[in-house]
Amino acid sequence: MYIGITSPVVIGHPAVRAPWEQDAGIDELARIAETADRLGYHHVTCSEHVAVPAHVAEERGGIYWDPLATFGYLAARTSRIRLNTRVLVLGYHHPLEIAKRYGTLDTVSGGRLVLGLGVGSLREEFELLGAPFTDRGARADEALAALRVCMSTTRPEFHGTYYDFADVHVAPSAVQERVPFWIGGRTARSLRRAVTLGDGWLPFGLTLDETESLLQKAPLPEGFEVVLSTGRPLDPLGTPESTLRDLERRRRAGATIVSATFAATSADHYREQLEALHELGSEIGVSFDPPPPRPFLDESAETV
Repeated sequence: MYIGITSPVVIGHPAVRAPWEQDAGIDELARIAETADRLGYHHVTCSEHVAVPAHVAEERGGIYWDPLATFGYLAARTSRIRLNTRVLVLGYHHPLEIAKRYGTLDTVSGGRLVLGLGVGSLREEFELLGAPFTDRGARADEALAALRVCMSTTRPEFHGTYYDFADVHVAPSAVQERVPFWIGGRTARSLRRAVTLGDGWLPFGLTLDETESLLQKAPLPEGFEVVLSTGRPLDPLGTPESTLRDLERRRRAGATIVSATFAATSADHYREQLEALHELGSEIGVSFDPPPPRPFLDESAETV
């Protein structure tokens, strides 16, 4: 099981934002990412919301850093940690837009992109952006199929109900032969979508028992990732036994990767927590040796 980081600073959600994050910025985040990179953590994250209505922001928070800009900077400050969107809302983007923008990110980061993708649920934001809401599930399924076609080739072609393109040149494209798609959701339908159209599942808003129940009913392909979040911030310095129990419980529920938040009072304290968990992880078989990168494209070969 691998451990990644649900990045601090980049989300202003009132339920998860610690006081020290109020005055923190990109340098604090980058120093945390550098530490995680050096220690062998799997990934850092960044979520997407474009324009959150004020009354919704009171509950969900109104600060959401743009993933592309954030990861472009972090890519230059790190060398091996993966960059995981958590999640891009498919309905807000044309598949070719994602392929171009995030294919470029995969290129400049040396093949470290993991695309977390979701259908989206905030109707008000869809309406603000002029994006269709009622058929967003069907659109998302087709967008995933189209994105798989166009993510790692400069000459993509796709013909569907919502998206239709050919005779176009999109470069640069991703350097990974197959960029991992982790699909977010909280229903059996989202898990089926992840199994059939993605490489992993990012459940949210479910108890561990509910997550485990859904996983037991779904045959998972070899290499499929189940990425579970920690229900509360981990405190490996203060409560190491509880931290290990929380991680072990997620592994028993089916996690292959855990995306963790950490209790901290400052960026330096956060980095100390990363060091502490690194020392503890071997007790339950947590790996801090990053998995090998996916194969890169052969640039000399024609890709269509």
